[in-house]
Amino acid sequence: MRIEFGYRAEAEGHQPDDLLKYAALAQRVGFDFIPISDHFQPWFDTNAASAFAWSWISAAAATIPNVRFGTIVTAPIGRYHPAVVAQAFATMDAMFPNRIFIALGTGEAMNDSPLGYRWPKFPERLARIKESLEIIQQLWTGELVNYSGQYYTLEDARLYTKPKSKIPILVAANGSHAAVLAGRYGDGYATVDPFMDNIKTLWPIIQQTAKEAGRDPSGFRKNVELFFSYSSDYDAALASARKWKSVLIPNILNLPIADPRELEKRGNEIPDEELEKSWTITTNPEDVIKKAERAIALGYNEIELHSSSPSEEEFINMCGEEVLPHLKNVHS
Repeated sequence: MRIEFGYRAEAEGHQPDDLLKYAALAQRVGFDFIPISDHFQPWFDTNAASAFAWSWISAAAATIPNVRFGTIVTAPIGRYHPAVVAQAFATMDAMFPNRIFIALGTGEAMNDSPLGYRWPKFPERLARIKESLEIIQQLWTGELVNYSGQYYTLEDARLYTKPKSKIPILVAANGSHAAVLAGRYGDGYATVDPFMDNIKTLWPIIQQTAKEAGRDPSGFRKNVELFFSYSSDYDAALASARKWKSVLIPNILNLPIADPRELEKRGNEIPDEELEKSWTITTNPEDVIKKAERAIALGYNEIELHSSSPSEEEFINMCGEEVLPHLKNVHS
């Protein structure tokens, strides 16, 4: 499988009309795919945004040619029944075949607690993802589906608008349990911070699980999200990325914190040095290239660049002029 390069549409930091402009520019400079997060509320409060991802994908795919669009990640925990997820993405693929993808994950409290849903512990959320994978893939066949799970039920359910192509479905995995689901059900997996030792163990688990399930993992998509803030002014680049300290709160994915104000408050307590360990703050395009090369060397074939730069236009244009030509020339 060839290596593809993606531009992350940062829905938390930009309103949807601005994101469309950035996505159009990203397509013009040579990015291959454009993922967007799928949240009800954002990771921080100040100058934040949180558009509905599915509406944005449809608008983007209708107006921006050639590139693929999808969510990383959608969490069918409380606010989404997996059958509705299946219907939404089948509809998008019916209109834009071979250009839609989805990643499923266990989510965050910000997506469900504000709507009155309780925030389950991780084992329940993982079980819900398993059932969701089964339901979505069965419904995408267009056949009549009955399903009786622990959390979700279908009674004579059918999608009368089917996908026109095979929609790649990834599983977000940062640990072994989700890796097993990716190997058994997914077309690949999506992860972050690939240089951590525990993340490096995921692919062998996925390979083994896939083979045990009679599946061939050689064509799996291996997506990694890499974080950057780029500017000619280092201090400006650092300041622009500070809002993302909330993702560094210990055990944040399992904490019942849904209020962006509280997330931002706790994130602000984290020192800059911790942010700089995971987020590449840089004035040099070579740092972007080197980080992408390190991920490619680990076997990832979908390299997703998430920028929280002071100027997204500057970051995208820099990628088009220096980063993508180099990477595509070496890895074509």
